[in-house]
Amino acid sequence: MLELLYVLVVTHITILCVTLFLHRAQAHRGIEFHTAVSHFMRFWLWMTTGMVTKQWVAIHRKHHRYSDKEGDPHTPHVYGIWRVLFKGAFLYHAASKDTVMVESYGAGTPDDWIENNLYTKHSKLGVSLLLIINILLFGWIGLLIWGIQMIWIPFWAAGVINGVGHWVGYRNGETKDKSRNIFPIGILIGGECLHNNHHLEPANPKLSRKWFEFDIGWMWFKIFNKFGLAWERTNGIQ
Repeated sequence: MLELLYVLVVTHITILCVTLFLHRAQAHRGIEFHTAVSHFMRFWLWMTTGMVTKQWVAIHRKHHRYSDKEGDPHTPHVYGIWRVLFKGAFLYHAASKDTVMVESYGAGTPDDWIENNLYTKHSKLGVSLLLIINILLFGWIGLLIWGIQMIWIPFWAAGVINGVGHWVGYRNGETKDKSRNIFPIGILIGGECLHNNHHLEPANPKLSRKWFEFDIGWMWFKIFNKFGLAWERTNGIQ
């Protein structure tokens, strides 16, 4: 039971860091966090995903620029639904090697000492540290827990959101792409399942639009905002 609770808590924190920090704060500049919160999220993402902020942001911004047509780094309408769903992380990895694209689309992301000398330069060190922590906490079952953490974002974000979120579901409005809302209650994936809503207003940090929709990422943002740890920006990036 303790192991299950641990998995649910740590994967939820990871999802929140992806949707709030990488997506809504960095890629679209819709919100901003207190420096202490930003540093925690950056550290957590380094330790639990190994993703580099500038690369993730660049790939996502390019996705919006060419959504669902040639040039989109991970659309199922170019690469096929099954490839994106189960191999979406490999598409991200391939796109991250385009240094010209990363420099062009990744502007404005963290560029301090710790980003350049640890989080980017040693991006795989964090997940190795996490493996050691899990084994120390839970013994060899910690290896299984680590494996779940390693596939959590590649499957749910790179696979389900980028794949299913452009393939099947309902729409609250017409966009130039084929984005869909997968499910109206956004808890498991931090609200990102409301993908058509996001493509309707990319700079809007609130992903729910209808009375029956729920975006847990927005709920957590409002909690941070209540304590003066986060706030909305007025010059977001579409």
